[in-house]
Amino acid sequence: MTDTSIDVANMPAVISFVEHPRFRQTVIALILLNAVLLGLETSRSLPSEIYSAIVLANHAILGCFVIELVLRLLAYRLNFFSQPWNIFDFVIIVASLVVPAGPFQVVRSLRILRAIRLVSSVPSLRRVVEGLLGALPGIGSVLFLLLLVLYIAGVMATVLFRDILPENFGHLGLSLFSLFQIMTLEGWAEIADGAMEEYSWAWMFFIGYILIATFLVLNLVIGVVVGSIQSRIELEIAEENEGDAALRAELISLRQEIFALRESIEKHRD
Repeated sequence: MTDTSIDVANMPAVISFVEHPRFRQTVIALILLNAVLLGLETSRSLPSEIYSAIVLANHAILGCFVIELVLRLLAYRLNFFSQPWNIFDFVIIVASLVVPAGPFQVVRSLRILRAIRLVSSVPSLRRVVEGLLGALPGIGSVLFLLLLVLYIAGVMATVLFRDILPENFGHLGLSLFSLFQIMTLEGWAEIADGAMEEYSWAWMFFIGYILIATFLVLNLVIGVVVGSIQSRIELEIAEENEGDAALRAELISLRQEIFALRESIEKHRD
């Protein structure tokens, strides 16, 4: 009877293989190549032979991703699912295996999501995303402040300008939309000029709104994100330093034990 069980003794070898820098670099290269091929596949001007070759190459790369996933599952077993990034990779690859036909036709357009696996494969990108996720509570507070500023300005703009600019401030919904457009600095001068034709002081409202909403509140969002990323980097550096300190302490302890053992051997010889 053939033994089909997995040799646990070989697991360290599998882990060292999937964690090897060349393995990771190969996976990153395949992700980039897959993203390029999926973009080329959308072109309708390609000859049928080239298009067929691109489709075949995409299937081959997907097969490589499946092999990579299997190797990582063999290496880490159930611990594989203890990391959110591993779960993300698992979902992306499994979703790519769904046949894009019938009600699953939308999956065909979602295959480009495989490119997002770059985030889980590149530590620097992963650090940025983790910093963004860590900044969500602070960003939520700043966004609430932004919505409050937008709402107050929307009510004021509706009352002040709905008679002269009904296409922009005819009601609160239009005012909120126009102010959001102004916040992006898209076409705000034309809107402001239209208001200033009737009210020469209107520039104060628009300049004040842009200073508060665009340059102040939006920069707060950037500040929160940058602060979160910086904190994440400092935490990783601190953890690395703690690991180095623990390793040095262990080496010192081991050296002391060797010296004590050597002294004990010399005493027995005497």
